[in-house]
Amino acid sequence: MRLPRDLSGEQLAAGLRRFGYEQTRQTGSHLRLTRDTPEGQHHVTIPRHGVLRVGTLNAILNEIASHLGVDRAELLKQISR
Repeated sequence: MRLPRDLSGEQLAAGLRRFGYEQTRQTGSHLRLTRDTPEGQHHVTIPRHGVLRVGTLNAILNEIASHLGVDRAELLKQISR
């Protein structure tokens, strides 16, 4: 699946709320999202820039898909809704 070229950090953060991630802090132009699990917490940092670079988006999606145990394409489909 091809990554979107127009996804912003704000849109990604909003999509990740469906998976239980909540914003815990903001430092400068970066958002810190946290998801609580029985094993502990999972943190991810997202740039709050206009449009995310493809490599940055790819790295964030790979990390979250790995943590959640889902396919990256399925994760992206859920976020883009």
